[in-house]
Amino acid sequence: MRIFLSLTLTLAAGIATGARADAPVAAAGLQPSQLAIVINDAEPNSIEVGEYYRKVHAIAAANVVHVNIPNRPRKLSMDQFAQLKERIDAQLKPGIQAVLMVWSAPYAVECNSITSAFTLGYDAGQCTRTCDPGKPSPYFNSNVEQPYTQLGLRLAMLLPIDFVEEAKAVADRGAVSGFSPPAASAYYLTTSDAARNTRALLFPPAGMLAQRKLAIRHLKADSLEGAQDIMVYQTGLAKVAKLDTLRFLPGALADHLTSFGGDLQGTQQMSSQRWLEAGATASYGTVSEPCSYWQKFPQPSVLLRRYLSGSTALEAYWGSVLWPAQGLFIGDPLAAPYARFRR
Repeated sequence: MRIFLSLTLTLAAGIATGARADAPVAAAGLQPSQLAIVINDAEPNSIEVGEYYRKVHAIAAANVVHVNIPNRPRKLSMDQFAQLKERIDAQLKPGIQAVLMVWSAPYAVECNSITSAFTLGYDAGQCTRTCDPGKPSPYFNSNVEQPYTQLGLRLAMLLPIDFVEEAKAVADRGAVSGFSPPAASAYYLTTSDAARNTRALLFPPAGMLAQRKLAIRHLKADSLEGAQDIMVYQTGLAKVAKLDTLRFLPGALADHLTSFGGDLQGTQQMSSQRWLEAGATASYGTVSEPCSYWQKFPQPSVLLRRYLSGSTALEAYWGSVLWPAQGLFIGDPLAAPYARFRR
């Protein structure tokens, strides 16, 4: 992965701290009634997990969308995706602001992620040269309450279902996270991998946020070991070790900056799905070589500020990525451990 850190001092001084007086904050937050669940009828796991998710989050049956995608393709062509999106859109009610795709594959549309292609439209230009800068998302760092109503964007997330019980556990953690959050920590690791540390200058300042009972911790290390209070874990490595020693709290967000974290069934690097298996509730990864622009990954200070302001995991993650065309958003979109702090 090549280093492309186009970061100005002005930007570093501004959104790196997440403390601007004029920075937008989360508002009402995504509601279960505004989320559609998309089930692949060709997969029994999708049917089972989709119905489980609906019941756990008390989502109306009318919000369920059915499609048929045989043979679990990892990647769709532009034409195949256009047909799939047309089938989904035809079943969505006007008030739906976001969708949850309940399957493990497909997760890419050419070089785009399926979640970004659905939300922003397929970006053919990015696939000409995947290492080029991306197109800015109008939702980045915004205070938009209803993305579809206000921007014409339905935010999308994918819930992997390779293992039914693990997928159900993600939904359970997302539902539990709606209660009062416990004392927790947000961990930011600066690793020995210089090419994957392009977000280090954007880490929020270390310290204690007493009102949120959250400690922000910086470590210079290649892995975190033994931590039992994780609400956020962000790092930069191709593969992250010692996940089995950690305890993620309900609603925890975790991701690693690397080229192919969003290649859920690939073997080159660690899949972002490993974070969910380790106990996180939502994650992010790119499906094609992005080069290490921080803009193509969750901006740490923006992600934390949005989450602590009461955003759901979907809103916090989507609002933290400036150039998301290649990025896959996974997990439980409705997790919101700090919902009581919504403004």
